[in-house]
Amino acid sequence: MTSVDSLMLDAKEAILDEHRRRFQVFHQEGRAHEAIRQFQVTVNCANDILNDSLQLLEEAIEAHKAAMEMPAPPPAQ
Repeated sequence: MTSVDSLMLDAKEAILDEHRRRFQVFHQEGRAHEAIRQFQVTVNCANDILNDSLQLLEEAIEAHKAAMEMPAPPPAQ
């Protein structure tokens, strides 16, 4: 995972936190319609983060597999 990937995930997590906070405010204020819409946005955001995380994990696994399959350098003589 690169630093750019990490920054992107951090940014998306911050956005998710804000969506979750908005949902909680709407829910606490009894604004059911807004809370339901915000919940849908929050779940979609969480889904995006999970998908991005899964993709990064798959890429890391593939990179690790490729590194393990590289032939060892010949011994120095």
